Amino acid sequence: MELKPFWRKSGRSGARYLFVALLMALPLVGRCALSVVTTTPDLRSITEAIGGERVHVTSLVPDAGDAENYVPRPQDIERLHQAQVVVRIGLDYDLWLDKLTSKAANPAIVRGGKGLVDASGGITLLEVKTGGFGGDGHAHGAGNPHYWLDPENAVYITANITGALARVDPAGSKFYEQKRNEFLARLKTMIPVWQSKLAPLNGLPIVMYHNTWPYFGRRFRLNFAASIELKPGVPPSPSALASLLHRIREEHISVIVREPQEPSRDVDFLAEKTGSRVAVMAASIGDTDQARDYFSLFDANVAALVAAFSGHPK
Repeated sequence: MELKPFWRKSGRSGARYLFVALLMALPLVGRCALSVVTTTPDLRSITEAIGGERVHVTSLVPDAGDAENYVPRPQDIERLHQAQVVVRIGLDYDLWLDKLTSKAANPAIVRGGKGLVDASGGITLLEVKTGGFGGDGHAHGAGNPHYWLDPENAVYITANITGALARVDPAGSKFYEQKRNEFLARLKTMIPVWQSKLAPLNGLPIVMYHNTWPYFGRRFRLNFAASIELKPGVPPSPSALASLLHRIREEHISVIVREPQEPSRDVDFLAEKTGSRVAVMAASIGDTDQARDYFSLFDANVAALVAAFSGHPK
């Protein structure tokens, strides 16, 4: 006997079956999930963890991208036009977002809109200045913007994101709070693990290329003693490089940290002249293959530092 598939049934009955089947096959994203746009992959990862199946999250800056120097694309405006929630780093780190939201014809995501959230709210900021460039290599008067690299700051980041999702989707507020609690509970178990692995390195001086790591250093008691790049995007002068070379030798600094997208020439020069080892660390998710989400970002960076100090840099 030939078995006929249901879609071959005649008339309205077959059409009804087909419609129901197609409806069930549609992903949640296509039907009712909140459209959320973040400025960075780090915020995307955290928002996905909180929002679960109730959200569809994309990041304007791609994995391994440079958020501080991001050049917006025309399609970003359309993505923001459709967005119900937008999550930003703030602190002038993603200042380019304002021009995009002003063109997106979406009042919910401009400054003051209920769909726009600054993830930095409530965080105790480092290196707050009155403005202008300083020796820290940043022009951010509000403070160093790399606050997500202290995992304890996720308490505030997740609270800000959870609040925004609940404002736009009140029916999901309990769901978002539960997912946030699960995320923080997992983080609470991992922070002591990372601290334990880095404990032997406490206080040892480290040179970094860009001033990315103060929050990471404070949390894990690491001494990021100097930066190669004194101003964003400006290579060090020969005299500055010579001065740093002397300091590395005098203070017996054995590890230099750089991010994958940062130039390697000056780092390699210093390493060759001093015997220091190079640790390639991910400032954001996607910077390295190992940094796939917020948790593996720290796993990878802890492993890279430990390996460099042990004489086997990754």
